[in-house]
Amino acid sequence: MSASLPQGFRCIGANRVREVVGLGYQDLTEGLTIEHRPGRTVTEADNTLITMLSGNDAPIHLDAAYAARTDWGRILVCSALTLAIVGGMSARSVSALTTANLGLSDVQFTHPVFVGDTLYAETEITSRRPSKSRPANGVVTCRTLGLNQDGRQVTSFTRAFLLPIDPHGIRTLTNY
Repeated sequence: MSASLPQGFRCIGANRVREVVGLGYQDLTEGLTIEHRPGRTVTEADNTLITMLSGNDAPIHLDAAYAARTDWGRILVCSALTLAIVGGMSARSVSALTTANLGLSDVQFTHPVFVGDTLYAETEITSRRPSKSRPANGVVTCRTLGLNQDGRQVTSFTRAFLLPIDPHGIRTLTNY
């Protein structure tokens, strides 16, 4: 193994590295903003599946003839899908090591999303503190924005989650 590891990996043996998934508590400092990649292009199948799974079969999400006669002129992507994609994009780096989601608040949908739009996410860490009830963990709060391919904000939300203070310990324990 060379003296320096590729960024984003840790040594787990001779000539063997493992991808690092999730930033640790100490890495997530207040004010840090993370741009999440890759982007994710929304497909018709994505939208149909989430509407069926959630039971939200509003015609604006599924019926092209109906949607064509609305102000949008086409099918509007279900907001649950927008939230799921943007939230999921942030999970790999921000909360991959989380032990519990504590809350989701101030959810806003600020611009419509259509099939074919590509979504990107960015997250700002707004606070962190040691947990009072679980001393091996910290509470991290962040604000995530979803942006479309034109840089227009389509959603935003605040999320709090419990994260182990010692990322190396949890990675060792869980084989990550």
